Amino acid sequence: MASQPEVLPDRLLTIPNVLSVIRLALVPVFLWLLLGPEADGWALLVLVYSGVSDWADGKIARWLNQASRLGAVLDPAADRLYTLATVVAFVARGIIPLWFALILVGRDIMVGVCILVLRRAGFAPPEVTYIGKAATFNLMYAMPLLLVAQGSSDFATIARPVAYAFVVWGSALFVWSGLLYVVQTRAALRSVARPL
Repeated sequence: MASQPEVLPDRLLTIPNVLSVIRLALVPVFLWLLLGPEADGWALLVLVYSGVSDWADGKIARWLNQASRLGAVLDPAADRLYTLATVVAFVARGIIPLWFALILVGRDIMVGVCILVLRRAGFAPPEVTYIGKAATFNLMYAMPLLLVAQGSSDFATIARPVAYAFVVWGSALFVWSGLLYVVQTRAALRSVARPL
């Protein structure tokens, strides 16, 4: 269920924010590596850095008590930009079909609309569910494995079915978690409309 928004401090220069800014700055580099020279190895390293720093900035923010309003915006922005950049590049290179990309992007748009509606009603976004975390986990492994699977080595051959398994499970959970956002948003809005 959505709750009232948490008030975070106005800190700018924190370790988690620096990690998020670096992640954001690497998005165009990542896209260029995938679409320009098709340097998949380097693109994979950027993607791994993104995943590790995404995990680390949350841990560091809690450990050093460095949560901030800027961090609350930068972190999900970096996540969404990497997801979008990966999807665009993978469609451009024929790694995933356009219809599949449209499902992933459509889900993100749907969740974005829910968050805006909740904010206008004075609610924070719904808490992340285990289904959402599982979806992210699966897709975080699927994208690099899909990149590895583009090679012609024995490792690429082994990685291919594993990558597609992560894609299928991750995508199904991703869409499911998006539908849960809609259900939670509707419940929050109904609680406001309900007379006392």
